[in-house]
Amino acid sequence: MTLQVEKITRDDQLTAAYSIRKEVFVDEQKVDPDKEYDEFENVSKHFIAYLDDEPVGTARWRITPNGVKMERFAVLKKVRGRGVGQALVKAVLEDVESNPEAATLKKYLHAQLSAVPLYLKFGFEKVGDIFEECNIMHYKMQLP
Repeated sequence: MTLQVEKITRDDQLTAAYSIRKEVFVDEQKVDPDKEYDEFENVSKHFIAYLDDEPVGTARWRITPNGVKMERFAVLKKVRGRGVGQALVKAVLEDVESNPEAATLKKYLHAQLSAVPLYLKFGFEKVGDIFEECNIMHYKMQLP
């Protein structure tokens, strides 16, 4: 099993990432497509994860007025539990840290309840109360 994460630099990679997000968020979790794809697609740094050369996961990050927001972490159901999510979080954090504009900013995300344990492994902490976003319960989490 070969797992690798790459920063997206080509249109075919972005197309694959959007396809993964559609399968996970729109089809599986019933998120409205108008809420899934937003005005931040072009300003975000996107990533894609490959398992044995097959695109299986994606994520992105962007700078907001509140810091660096890590978001749109999606892993295909058939490969969950095989380290793809961890590899994506690690790659995104490394990229943020290597970006002079972003490295010193607060890092935060909105974690679906099922993903909270993943982010806790990387030192994220829950901030505030549970909330609903796109009919899915989340916690805001940030690195201290």
